[in-house]
Amino acid sequence: MLSDLYLWIKALHIMAVIAWMAGLFYLPRLFVYHVERSASAEMGAVFQTMEEKLLRVIMNPAMIVAWLTGLTMVSIPGLIDWSLIWPWSKFIGLIGMTWFHMWCARRRRIFAEGGNALSGRNYRMMNEVPTVLMVVIVLSVIVKF
Repeated sequence: MLSDLYLWIKALHIMAVIAWMAGLFYLPRLFVYHVERSASAEMGAVFQTMEEKLLRVIMNPAMIVAWLTGLTMVSIPGLIDWSLIWPWSKFIGLIGMTWFHMWCARRRRIFAEGGNALSGRNYRMMNEVPTVLMVVIVLSVIVKF
């Protein structure tokens, strides 16, 4: 039955990944602006609301759907040749992406508690992490080395 639904599952997976990646690219950028442009408590509150909604309403559900649909596709017999490198490199990239998501969630909580100690430069550098992981994941899946 899963084989019959494969294309639907794959489409949902791709949509969830796109939404998740958009959030992973945008949240650290919000952190940069939060650090550099929120001189007033009012602006800080605006950034906190934006960060919290992005994480809770878009990123968390998208990550969960991406994981569930990905695991569903992996469970389809014959779809993946586990003797190749690509499924393992994709999995490592996915673990890295999930770690980055959790890092962002932790940073958001630290902002909410008023304890941020990182600079805009730190967040700019961390903003490159999902790009590197995306390259690893996409090359793994498309090139299948």
